[in-house]
Amino acid sequence: MSQPNLANEYQTQSGTSGWTGWVVFAGIMMVMLGVFHAIQGLVALFQDDYFLVGKSGLTLHIDYTAWGWIQLISGVIVFAAGLAVFVGQVWARSVGVLVAMLSAIVNVGFLAAYPIWSTIMIGLDVLVIWALIVHGGELRE
Repeated sequence: MSQPNLANEYQTQSGTSGWTGWVVFAGIMMVMLGVFHAIQGLVALFQDDYFLVGKSGLTLHIDYTAWGWIQLISGVIVFAAGLAVFVGQVWARSVGVLVAMLSAIVNVGFLAAYPIWSTIMIGLDVLVIWALIVHGGELRE
């Protein structure tokens, strides 16, 4: 007896898979993460003393201006890729996975400054990666 194909069994009335909601979720999260990174980058660029860092400093020893530019540029890329995910672009899914992975790694460097915020960002990055890899092709139709 063969295993049932869940993608075929879980379809909406229009014939699309119900899993498209996860891809839309990933796109929305990418847009939100892009905005969050851009805000974080702008704060680092314009107000260096805003971030509270313990005696040990950041995990990476980097100037807040450089950190701000990294956050701002990655935010714009994640935002644009998030918008492209909505129309089912394969390149956007690939970029989304790579940038979400980089975002998680970058936020590890920010754990000393804001541990709760960085942990939330890492968790959202993992959810985006999962949704894009597992159900990313669902929006192509």
